[in-house]
Amino acid sequence: MTKHSISIVSFLFVCGVLGAQQTVWQPSAGQTQVAIWPGTPPDAYGVPGTEYVETTKDERVAGKPYVWVSNVTRPTITVYPPKGQNTRAAVVVFPGGGFEGLAIDLEGTEVCDWLTSEGVTCVLLKYRVPSLPYDWHCKCRPNDLAISTLALEDAQRTIGLARFHAAEWHIDPRKIGVLGFSAGGYLVAEISAKFGRRLYTPFDAADKESCRPDFAVGVYPGHLRVGEHAYKLNPNLPVTRQTPPTFLVQAEDDSVDGVNQSLAYYIALKNAGVPVEMHLYAQGGHAFGLRRTKLPITGWPQLVETWLGTIGMVRIG
Repeated sequence: MTKHSISIVSFLFVCGVLGAQQTVWQPSAGQTQVAIWPGTPPDAYGVPGTEYVETTKDERVAGKPYVWVSNVTRPTITVYPPKGQNTRAAVVVFPGGGFEGLAIDLEGTEVCDWLTSEGVTCVLLKYRVPSLPYDWHCKCRPNDLAISTLALEDAQRTIGLARFHAAEWHIDPRKIGVLGFSAGGYLVAEISAKFGRRLYTPFDAADKESCRPDFAVGVYPGHLRVGEHAYKLNPNLPVTRQTPPTFLVQAEDDSVDGVNQSLAYYIALKNAGVPVEMHLYAQGGHAFGLRRTKLPITGWPQLVETWLGTIGMVRIG
């Protein structure tokens, strides 16, 4: 989501804005989450404690709390079939959370409620967080370029699984996209640039499928630029002409990631000849998800629906 930097995560969660710890996250009744890896995930490492889920106590978005999942070491997917007419398009959703946790409802299940209502299959990925070995004493990583190795492995695996199960899930293997928020928006850019080679030794036939998204949506993405230059792209994102068509939305008053994240990525996509549509709003801040407010930026889902029609992923009207 939401918490792009270590300092912000530390302030919000160490200082106790979350409610009491609950159980490991489970989807709503009638939905089943499935492990994406047969056995131990590649490059697995330990984290302090087991997975747990908490609901915010004081922090709210559009007047409502949200659910935060931490210490994910066993990544899963939950497949939500479309309601009504099936467009045969599918979207893999990456919740945000600064690679420290996942805002699993605000930027996950609520997104699937919207997508499935529009006839799109939603694949919610509960990817591994933290995504890099982490020094819990200094609260730091080896670098600050957000090389989300484990999360990217999970994303590559998930898109391969979606294509492998396309007939079973009633989707078109040529219409599988990704949508992510904040750190999840960075993962959108990462999988859009790094689909040519698996980061892990293939497990099965699903890993022989392409993991290139057919389209990509980044909502208040983070980690896309580096250095003092306002529009210098993160070197971990080798954008090429093969990067999929992309939609970006961000608020100019985003105080967590900053609007220059989207601007830097937009410029790189344009220079590479990649079709890209970007919407910038004066107000909206960070981590608004799909929850409606009086601000115009919360109308972004309708813009995505129109864009998906213009690029041929769904039928307009």
